[in-house]
Amino acid sequence: MQQINDRVIKIAPSILSADFARLGDAVKEAAEAGADYIHIDVMDGQFVPQITIGSGMVKALRKWTDLPFDVHLMIESPERQIPLFVEAGANIITVHSETCPHAHRVIQMIKDAGVRAGVSVNPATSIHALDEILPEVDLVLLMTVNPGYGGQKFIETTLDKITRMRAEMNRRGVKAELEVDGGINLETAPRVVKAGAGVLVAGAAVFSSGKSVKESIKDLRTSLRSLAV
Repeated sequence: MQQINDRVIKIAPSILSADFARLGDAVKEAAEAGADYIHIDVMDGQFVPQITIGSGMVKALRKWTDLPFDVHLMIESPERQIPLFVEAGANIITVHSETCPHAHRVIQMIKDAGVRAGVSVNPATSIHALDEILPEVDLVLLMTVNPGYGGQKFIETTLDKITRMRAEMNRRGVKAELEVDGGINLETAPRVVKAGAGVLVAGAAVFSSGKSVKESIKDLRTSLRSLAV
């Protein structure tokens, strides 16, 4: 964790950009490098183009660290998979508003299982899609790229969206964490934090920077120091 003025900023390395042949080592490296969460992208080849990992892999990775697993379900009908990911050791489960016509029910299902509940929206989805569910969630995830692939370029129009989401959360007294995912690097990290983000999902910037995972996370944190008054 990192204190920037009155806010705590967390780094959540996304193992989507790690070497899939050594995911356990990647999780361990990120934990030892000072990560706050391990972000795990679950894709089904339907809601998004790719297929990644399932609950069995999450369960296998659980033994590598005690850090919270931030599981991002980019899948259709997530309610069918939630019990499996809870059992596998997820600490946060985030679903997409676009796949949840009964979002209250799904969010409550996650919370009833003793896990923190998050909701996400794609870049083209309005933040107002979350108006009715916002007080119920523990985490709001704004996608700053279109989900499905790692290493994409940050979508500039999402910066204003982060600002508006933070203002709305503050106005309503919502204490949920505001997380951003997509194109987060040394240049964009300070900008999204200034806009109001509190949890930064970083994949390529951590696992494909050409430096060690420890150096990469340190560089991300260093990039934020200019924001401190």
